[in-house]
Amino acid sequence: MQSACRSLSIAATGLAALEARFEDRDFSTTFLRVVGVIMQVRGRVIVTGIGKSGIVARKMTATLTSTGTPAIFLHPADAGHGDLGMITPDDVVLMLSHSGESTELGPIIQYCKRFGIPLAAMTARAQSTVAQAADHCMLMPEVEESCPNLLAPTTSTTVQMAFGDALAISLMEMRGFSADDFHKFHPNGRLGAQLIKIAELMATGNDVPMVREDATLLDATIEMTRARVGGTAVVDRNGRLIGAFTDGDLRRAVTGKQNLTEAVGRFMTKMPLAVAPDELASEALRLMHERNITLLFVCENGALVGALHMHDLLHAGVA
Repeated sequence: MQSACRSLSIAATGLAALEARFEDRDFSTTFLRVVGVIMQVRGRVIVTGIGKSGIVARKMTATLTSTGTPAIFLHPADAGHGDLGMITPDDVVLMLSHSGESTELGPIIQYCKRFGIPLAAMTARAQSTVAQAADHCMLMPEVEESCPNLLAPTTSTTVQMAFGDALAISLMEMRGFSADDFHKFHPNGRLGAQLIKIAELMATGNDVPMVREDATLLDATIEMTRARVGGTAVVDRNGRLIGAFTDGDLRRAVTGKQNLTEAVGRFMTKMPLAVAPDELASEALRLMHERNITLLFVCENGALVGALHMHDLLHAGVA
């Protein structure tokens, strides 16, 4: 237990040291230059590193790609066997190396210098080969590894990972990368489900139960039975939503021994809760839980355009 807590404490110290680096004028200026270079390139960010830095580089590549910055990982061992060809003049290379002296990175450095490819580096050693070769060098803080022997990359890779996230999020905000954009890149799984829009799940056209305000209770009952969603919208002559009539409303009307030929407008819930088609489905689910309802009507500029049932959300994995 003490070892685990010590490891976390050292990692936290390393992250605090990284945050403090951003208060250094030279570091922050270099960081902004790297962001500017990446924003301006027409190609991709080629992320590379060897060993544990290579694993971090893979994760960084995935984060950049999924947040709007095209990126690809280049394994240094494969670079000298043909994969250098994936680097184009429109790209920028981002090189990760804690020591800055990994020999496997040599061919990539030489290639960048020969063909004028912008090279940005992340290293903790200012006088290292990688730092001296880079066009833009972001010096990571010297941190204590949590390994008892001070050898296994632990804190240093945590710092690299956090810096990669900071870079990706900065680029994401610079690009104005929205939830809509995020959903395009994450259509599957739970994350994709949370980003689905109501318009993608709602019933439309003839599948939307609706009656006019002057329709009878019997008409409303028939419409609810047809749609099988536990309710019907009530609209005016212009198709604007003015009320909702549900199974509960029907039971209360029948209990009160009302004539089924009476107008549904007398028993409807006026100005019911409605949502817009471009809202997130997860927001609709939240509203349903808060109001203890299972059916929402969807309106655009006041006009009824759809209906969304709790079952639609559950089937889509929105939970």
